[in-house]
Amino acid sequence: MAKKGNKAKKNAVAANSAVLATNRKARHDFKILDTYEAGMVLVGTEIKAMREGKISLVDAFATLDKNEIWLRNLHIPEYSMGHWTNHSPKRTRKLLLHRREIDKLMGQVRDGSRTLIPLKVYLKDGRAKCEIALAEGKLNRDKREDIKRRDINREVSRELGRRVKGINV
Repeated sequence: MAKKGNKAKKNAVAANSAVLATNRKARHDFKILDTYEAGMVLVGTEIKAMREGKISLVDAFATLDKNEIWLRNLHIPEYSMGHWTNHSPKRTRKLLLHRREIDKLMGQVRDGSRTLIPLKVYLKDGRAKCEIALAEGKLNRDKREDIKRRDINREVSRELGRRVKGINV
């Protein structure tokens, strides 16, 4: 029997790790301190609805309750082909992490200035995963400074491009 080449393995890995939703506003509103990969406990039709790609992470956040992490306000719409066994779209979902990671997060979130937010939801080897981040809220001046820094970097790269091409302005 012939062995599969590395090319087939790379294509299989790419197909098995599809990003279903990202929280683009999170990096604007929060300063990301650390990220963790967590498994998600889902019911029957949720994974099928997730594969349709209509997830919303807009108002989602994670909480610590009785040494467990729960994801709240993650909107997974009802499965289009489902019937009376469909799930509730905004139900609270449990996240799976190692005990030492949960203990570490509990110590850091307890003081109240930090929070847990989901950054993206994706499939990895057929299992639903959520990348959560330990984050601090940004003030408006911090957001303005980030925008100013981004504009300056854009102008510098634009000017360097002009000089490389030999365009005088």
